[in-house]
Amino acid sequence: MILNHLWGIYTHPKEEWETIDQRHESYFYALSHIAVIALIPAIIGYYSAAHLGWSIGAGEIIKLTQQSAMTMSIAMYFGLIAGVVLLAILIHELANAFDAAPTYTQSLELAAYTATPLFMVGFAGLYPELWFIMAVGLVGLSYSVYLLYSGVPILMHIPEEKGFIYSSSVVTCGLVLMVILMASTVILWSMGLGPIYMH
Repeated sequence: MILNHLWGIYTHPKEEWETIDQRHESYFYALSHIAVIALIPAIIGYYSAAHLGWSIGAGEIIKLTQQSAMTMSIAMYFGLIAGVVLLAILIHELANAFDAAPTYTQSLELAAYTATPLFMVGFAGLYPELWFIMAVGLVGLSYSVYLLYSGVPILMHIPEEKGFIYSSSVVTCGLVLMVILMASTVILWSMGLGPIYMH
């Protein structure tokens, strides 16, 4: 089952990392996990933007046209998958500096399961209030960082002290990657590919 580690990373993360390390399913298996989990923010994002509307502060509710919301959701879906794959590549490339030699599958597993809580934040879109999304997003981000710090020593087979520095490097690269993706979005919007609002 594609999502068989999902419950474990929330209830007993360290033991689940051990299980992931012992089994090491295929690269395609880890990619399938991302493909399924990325549907959550994409589908709920579409539903919220086109049907529920977003509330930002005391202003009126903002909605997108269904076609615009669909385009945004599809772009978000592929953007999220690309982001995790790029993070996996960064994890793999950084490993050499810490005397670790993970396979691309191990790197993708670490990226995929670390990103899962962030993708699950998508459920918060069913209550599209900005303050609520931000609060839930902060919890998701914090848990993702915790998963990364707890998973690196196990999956990369390096001591915890080195693992801490390695994880910190990955977090830094992840933040840079996020800024690049956000900047790319702004550039695309400025080229006329932005959202179309309902009046």
